[in-house]
Amino acid sequence: MTDEKSRDSTGKTKDAGWEVGVRETVTAPIAVVWDYLLGDGLAVWLGETELTPEKGARYETRDAVVGEVRSYTPNAKIRLTWRPDDWPHDTTLQVTVREAATGTTIGIHHEQLADRDERRMMLGHWKNVIWQLTAPFVRSSARS
Repeated sequence: MTDEKSRDSTGKTKDAGWEVGVRETVTAPIAVVWDYLLGDGLAVWLGETELTPEKGARYETRDAVVGEVRSYTPNAKIRLTWRPDDWPHDTTLQVTVREAATGTTIGIHHEQLADRDERRMMLGHWKNVIWQLTAPFVRSSARS
């Protein structure tokens, strides 16, 4: 019974509720990866939009996802609210880059999801996104 109960709560935390995270390491320097994430790669992970990388800046994508930048650290992290127009609640999305032995690890963390089903849906979405984001770079053999 303990194993079944732990499977039922996989991805649920006390503080952030239901959450999901994906990461992948590429063989490129942080600055190059970061420039891509906020440049040509922005449409891949956030959608077609204009994004001002400063706290409090609001955005809306062509697909009607809305949010606000909560924090921004150049070459490290951007944290923002993320809400599609058909969701009744905000979630928090964080994109990070971190130096790795073989290059740079890109991480996507999405929290405050409504339930297990929303988590499952977003896990599939973010796995697809991270694959698309890393496609322009050489992926390292050591996956994160």
